[in-house]
Amino acid sequence: MMGKRYEIRLSGSGGQGLILAGIILAEAAGVYDGKYVAQTQSYGPEARGGASKAEVVISDEEIDYPMATRPDLLLAMNQSSCDAYYYDMKPEGVLVVDSTFVTNTPTTKAIRIPFTQLARKELGREMVANIVALGALATLTSMVSPQALETAVLARVPPGTEELNRRALQLGSRKAREILEERQPETMRGHGPDHEAAPYE
Repeated sequence: MMGKRYEIRLSGSGGQGLILAGIILAEAAGVYDGKYVAQTQSYGPEARGGASKAEVVISDEEIDYPMATRPDLLLAMNQSSCDAYYYDMKPEGVLVVDSTFVTNTPTTKAIRIPFTQLARKELGREMVANIVALGALATLTSMVSPQALETAVLARVPPGTEELNRRALQLGSRKAREILEERQPETMRGHGPDHEAAPYE
């Protein structure tokens, strides 16, 4: 990955916390892992319920263009974002969907994890589905180190929710490791910067 751009697009609807997730991911890569990073975001016509996406570009060299043009990784938290953004991914890119809301995927290689359902059932707070997703993405691709991501999350979440968000990261990481074990020897290693995907514990 030395010198290579790694483009990430986080997409879904307003209210799913994707802008915050993009900021956290960028800070984890740039502030705590010491990479070059660019982060951009866009909202739909409605602040809540409208379309929302955040893009993060990570590199070991200076970034000349901050937008994701051919994403290496797409997170789709609802069906409309999956349908809208899959088309311009790299052919070898990784598609991760929230199977709570995404029922039809354009490829059989899509990684399906019910982030919202997991957050609701196992943590009792649907609002941390975005943090569950971040934990899974980091483990699936090793794009940021677990330590950097946890530090970035805890620096951004509201006071008093640190333990909830730490558990959300752990939950996402655990579900992702289960998928990697099922797919051995075909893992997602090599799709992101070289970090050991250790548990958030």
